[in-house]
Amino acid sequence: MRYSLFSFFGLLLLGCGAGKPVVADKNYSSDSLQVRRISDHAYVHTSYMDVEGFGRVSCNGAVFFDGKEAVVLDTPGDEIVSEELIRWVEDSLHCKIKAIIPTHFHRDCLGGLEAFHRRGIPSYAGNATIALAESNASPIPQQGFDRSGTFRVGGKDVILEYPGAGHTKDNITGYLPDDGVLFGGCLVKASGANKGNLDDANVTAWPETIRKIKKEYPDLKIVVPGHGDAGGAELLDYTIELFRP
Repeated sequence: MRYSLFSFFGLLLLGCGAGKPVVADKNYSSDSLQVRRISDHAYVHTSYMDVEGFGRVSCNGAVFFDGKEAVVLDTPGDEIVSEELIRWVEDSLHCKIKAIIPTHFHRDCLGGLEAFHRRGIPSYAGNATIALAESNASPIPQQGFDRSGTFRVGGKDVILEYPGAGHTKDNITGYLPDDGVLFGGCLVKASGANKGNLDDANVTAWPETIRKIKKEYPDLKIVVPGHGDAGGAELLDYTIELFRP
């Protein structure tokens, strides 16, 4: 049974206490995974996938944390690297992962989901993502929500929002307002990137969806795309121009 995002996340608040943020950088690098700090309460995790027609592709996700708690947005593409990421959060960041949140149904977002489930880490996604995962025989997030909600991690809010179709019809974003960090995922393109995989895209709606994000978060400072380097609000402008009719 699926309940509202607020109902599930409200239950997670019980026993959740905010602590002092980790100050020291705990960047990490191996052949399969890189984790780098981008703000006081955010890291980007980057792993790699071999994609037909594109070669070896770097794939970004995010770790938002405060005190001894963290949430992960998007898994690496497989379970082995996902286990590596989980160990880093627990052993280096010294945080308990409160949730894993895939931002759409493609493998670069939820391919490693079962590694989190085996650790007892709950997963949350939009109901549209769950339906698409089921129809594509992909790993399936456990709990669903409709369009938006707020997740509390430590003393910080993480805002999840469905702004509209673009890369896929289910893509959501994650925003950490205290740091001004937006995880745009594959809905946002890195500077100089091409249009990428359009198999499930709505290129007509894409520019207007990004305009909605700009209007919703006028104070954002850092934007993390699904692939490539993070930047600022200029990545939103670049994505609009890339898909302008």
